[in-house]
Amino acid sequence: MTTNSDLDGRSVVVTGAGSGIGRAAARQFARLGAKVVVADVNGDAAQALAEGITQDGGTALAVAGDLTESAVADEVVATAVSAFGGLDVLVCNAGVMDSMTAAADVSDAEWDRLLAVNLTAPFRLTRVALPHLLASGDGAIVYTASEAALRGSAAGLAYTASKSGLVGLMRSVAVMYRDSGVRANAIAPGATATGISTSPDPAGHGPKVVGRYLPNAGRVADADEQAAAIVFLASRAASNITGVVLPVDNGWSAV
Repeated sequence: MTTNSDLDGRSVVVTGAGSGIGRAAARQFARLGAKVVVADVNGDAAQALAEGITQDGGTALAVAGDLTESAVADEVVATAVSAFGGLDVLVCNAGVMDSMTAAADVSDAEWDRLLAVNLTAPFRLTRVALPHLLASGDGAIVYTASEAALRGSAAGLAYTASKSGLVGLMRSVAVMYRDSGVRANAIAPGATATGISTSPDPAGHGPKVVGRYLPNAGRVADADEQAAAIVFLASRAASNITGVVLPVDNGWSAV
């Protein structure tokens, strides 16, 4: 695969790469010449994507596992460093949705799961990746946040809190490492056709309230539109952009 992209030869990790936005991002990075570790809890999906990228002339390796386990985060980063000689880009995309649950109805299990996957796992990945991103001298982290990080009417409490926390994580990383050669940004997707699922109780207080506002979301994006924003923020075209939340939401955040 030949390319003039500034991502050519770069070592990239994409989490949640077995489907949806992560899958689209991994494919776009590979088409631009990056060497990609595709990580997903669904090992078959991750392996199929890595094999597909390789068959298309790209370079990819799969890592399967639950990123809420510290050892899996370590393995994902170690695989990129060992196979590709370092790490230049980390895309923390893996996430789960809540059931649009309002505060009085959120169970401990729902809260703990959402925070573990959507916030604690990206933190651990960031922590283990940073020494290698710093060694790169031109590292980038992109987090998949959400429209729910910008408003209280896009999801339930647990998802909203986890994605808002992720934005706070991103901003802290951006400030702490702005003079050290690592940039950190986030996209805030609006309604997007992906594999992420939710099963709200239509009679529940949260779903009834949130349902009033969801028509403001407008057009449903496809995963490639979100992935294009991720790739841009990871590229040198965004070399002076850090600490930014980029809505990719068909103007929902402007409504």
